[in-house]
Amino acid sequence: MDVADPLIDLLDQAVREADPPRLAVALSGGLDSSALAHALSRSVEARRRGLRAIHVDHGLHAEAACWSAQVAEDCRRWSIPFLGLRCEVARDSGLGIEAAAREARYAALARALLPGEWLALAHHRDDQAETVLLRLLRGAGTAALGGMRATRPLGPGMLWRPLLDVPRDALHAYATVQRLRWIEDPSNTDPRHDRSWLRRQVMPLLTQRWPQASAGIARSAGLLRADGDLLADQAQAALTAVRGETDTTLRISALRALSPALRAHALRAWLRECAADPLPGRLHDALEHLLQDDNPDGQPLLRWRGSVLRRHRDRLHLEALDHAPAALAETLQWDGCAPLILPDGGSLRFQPALSAPADFRVGTRQGGERIRLPGRRHRHRLKHVLQDSGLPPWQRSRLPLLWRDGELLAAGDQLLSDAMQDWLAREGRRYVWMPPLKS
Repeated sequence: MDVADPLIDLLDQAVREADPPRLAVALSGGLDSSALAHALSRSVEARRRGLRAIHVDHGLHAEAACWSAQVAEDCRRWSIPFLGLRCEVARDSGLGIEAAAREARYAALARALLPGEWLALAHHRDDQAETVLLRLLRGAGTAALGGMRATRPLGPGMLWRPLLDVPRDALHAYATVQRLRWIEDPSNTDPRHDRSWLRRQVMPLLTQRWPQASAGIARSAGLLRADGDLLADQAQAALTAVRGETDTTLRISALRALSPALRAHALRAWLRECAADPLPGRLHDALEHLLQDDNPDGQPLLRWRGSVLRRHRDRLHLEALDHAPAALAETLQWDGCAPLILPDGGSLRFQPALSAPADFRVGTRQGGERIRLPGRRHRHRLKHVLQDSGLPPWQRSRLPLLWRDGELLAAGDQLLSDAMQDWLAREGRRYVWMPPLKS
């Protein structure tokens, strides 16, 4: 082991406090990651957690294969197990080569992690300052201006940045004292990349005038991150208070009772939770109008990047835009013994399944259907029953109808006929309709 060094001591303590069950380090071969990997290799705590190094070759530079070989040799000398990966960068993704490479790299790293394993990255205080400035210039809000977090989930494990309070100069000094070799990637100095230009042109000027510029920006990021966490907690509480009957519905009257700022945060939290893209800025005013209008015409809706918001009565509904199930081209036969997979990706089943085949037919609304509800003496038009149920119009045509011997037994699993309900009770069964995942 080397003579004690402040960086090794810092990491030894950081590993001890974080206490990851397994530990890996992302090693590009550059100065920062080489210093981190070397210092971790000298940490007793890191080695106790099975430290290994993971290197990703993007194949974007002619020397990439040589860099991979150099990193592998460094790991051999430092006695760290080495895993080399190759990833394909989508050059036509529209993200730009930097962002596309980053996306491909993180995807490869996530796939390589073991369950519960933490992956240490070498992002430091200067990286944090650059990140905050770039996001500020792009008009980011509080959450983004909080900069990079020390930890976040990644695949089956966790991503960990233990050096966010360490300046770049400290890593350079460590690498120099330890006589490390590192790779100088030309892309890091290419002025066509925003971060490279900011690092080489802007940060030196800021530091010349304000020597503690990076530290100050990073400190502000920490304060904004704390404010963002508080806002996130408030938004989550507000979201809980305005939820509808399903995860993809909100109560409009409850939304309107929130302040505009809290309402916006709650809506953003809801969209994230539902894995929908953020609402574009140009549609925020339209959404406010949609929520505040007491007499919206027709079925008002907003569409953007794969999602649609619809208003019906006192509910705001979120759906995937590509979910547009067509009516069944023909009636399906079903014996009830196994689940019936519907053309739109949904399914019907009995729980438990029928032990003897039955003769069911499954179709969609054609018009004129009638159903006798529990406790009613006469049959009623299905159209009127669905209207009274409060089900949004665009969802009514999607309901699979279950028939037997010419009698309508169920519309989805929400409306059951008197005969169907009695039969299920006698049999001790449930009838279940599972809508498509993107409904």
